[in-house]
Amino acid sequence: MKCTFCDDEIPSGRGKMFVKNTGQVFYFCNSKCQKNHALKRDGKKVRWTKKSTDLKKK
Repeated sequence: MKCTFCDDEIPSGRGKMFVKNTGQVFYFCNSKCQKNHALKRDGKKVRWTKKSTDLKKK
């Protein structure tokens, strides 16, 4: 399972699952990712995420 915000791998038995009323499911590896997602930040534009570093390499 991967984190919705930072795209890091979540070990089994860890992390949080958030389900919206619409049925959309979000997985978070820690509260830092959950709070940034709640602030409507884009994981591709935040420097410390795996998504942003993967984009910079290409």
